[in-house]
Amino acid sequence: MADDLNMLGEQLKEAFTDKVLSLENRLDELTMVIDAADIMAVFMRLRDDPNFRFEQLIDVCGVDYSTYGCETSEGGIYLVDEERINPFKQRFAAVYHLLSVEHNMRLRVKVFALDDAMPMLDSVIEVWPSANWFEREAFDMFGIVFVGHPDLRRILTDYGFVGNPFRKDFPLSGHVEMHYDPEQKRVLYRPVSVEPREVTPRTIREENYSRH
Repeated sequence: MADDLNMLGEQLKEAFTDKVLSLENRLDELTMVIDAADIMAVFMRLRDDPNFRFEQLIDVCGVDYSTYGCETSEGGIYLVDEERINPFKQRFAAVYHLLSVEHNMRLRVKVFALDDAMPMLDSVIEVWPSANWFEREAFDMFGIVFVGHPDLRRILTDYGFVGNPFRKDFPLSGHVEMHYDPEQKRVLYRPVSVEPREVTPRTIREENYSRH
């Protein structure tokens, strides 16, 4: 397995010499980081090149790195630890999990959106149609806009929902709560009544635990 991963890593470096920003092998899993401008060119070749043949897109997930390495929260919102250095220049990324059935190999590709205020990435539906609902989920939860998606709308939250629940600056208790009014026979919204709180127990870990 290790030899196969090393061979795949060398093939990726050779095929995408000027496009691979980083390539890491951790726990027998390869993670490649590419520039947002190269999404379509890289993914098309990963799918079609006989050396790769990543026919299947298993998942696409969003990541918010704004509080990377920090475990401190206040009022249900995770805080940015200014004393820690975030190794990532951009806040939001999409992570693509690929599978090659032909070669029995997996690859993780990470792409950072350039604009933190309006994170945007090209949709890969033309490469793998299975990206449809995955991209909608990342849009719903993280606010990442996938340009070229034919039906980009919320998939897990309500149509009138405000905000993106998986962003680190979104309060754990949310902004509003809903209840059914039997007299009006419809769902009503009102400001959230529960107090913001940290629901995960505090733990004492060795220094730099979250960096590994």
